[in-house]
Amino acid sequence: MNIAAIQTFLAVYRCGNLNRAAEELNVTQSAVTARLDALEAQLGARVLIRSRKGAELTKAGFAFLKQAELIWQSWEVARARVSLPRGMSRLCSLVVGPGLWQGLAAPWVADLRAAHPGTAFEIWSGLASDAARWLQSGLSDAALLPEPLSGGDLGTRLFASERLIQVASQPRDTCDWDPDYVFVDSGPGFRARHTEAWTQDNTANLSFNTPSRALAHLIDHGGSAYLPEALARPYLDRRTLFEIPGSPEFQRQTHLSWRKPSVELFPWLTG
Repeated sequence: MNIAAIQTFLAVYRCGNLNRAAEELNVTQSAVTARLDALEAQLGARVLIRSRKGAELTKAGFAFLKQAELIWQSWEVARARVSLPRGMSRLCSLVVGPGLWQGLAAPWVADLRAAHPGTAFEIWSGLASDAARWLQSGLSDAALLPEPLSGGDLGTRLFASERLIQVASQPRDTCDWDPDYVFVDSGPGFRARHTEAWTQDNTANLSFNTPSRALAHLIDHGGSAYLPEALARPYLDRRTLFEIPGSPEFQRQTHLSWRKPSVELFPWLTG
């Protein structure tokens, strides 16, 4: 199967439009059309409904999407592993959950690179469902997520426990409800504890799944949110943000899961 055709299919799916996909891939729209035609001919099914308004997946396209992503990622990993940078002897592929890079995964990877100069690293962003599939297929070696992954070929350990604090763009005391409160989804454990602590019927009208985006929103537009203390600390010190005294506190746990065969190459995965 043509790798370029699969790349084109994924680009059209992301962009929702053949013209924008052509611009992203730096090819002509006719090339995009030809690649899609070839892909559909090979599959024996139509994967996209194409119109002047854009492009949408068909039922067959939905069924093919995950396999297409897996094929493309396998190709990228294979290409990376056969063309390692000079001086590198191995490649470690890590999956990092949304919102865990800044302040947590980034310094950890920096320490790993300093401690293992012969290892190249690639970082994928993904949810638990993505990470489980990539680890089981061998695409990735380990995953840093809010929850542990389980399976016969996987190991896991608690990686970190972070303090989550409520901060606001203006100094104030705790209150029953802030209409400018922004909900930051820090994993299933946090969601359950947050519901127990804040039992009122009010619901935030703005939510983020990454603390860094919520932080940017608070800086630009004001409001309040629960953020990891390490992420908020520089802004608290500069008094750009303010910790709300008396508000409930939470802990965000993160877990590192890994493929057991990868431990032979990367023994530091186990701690």
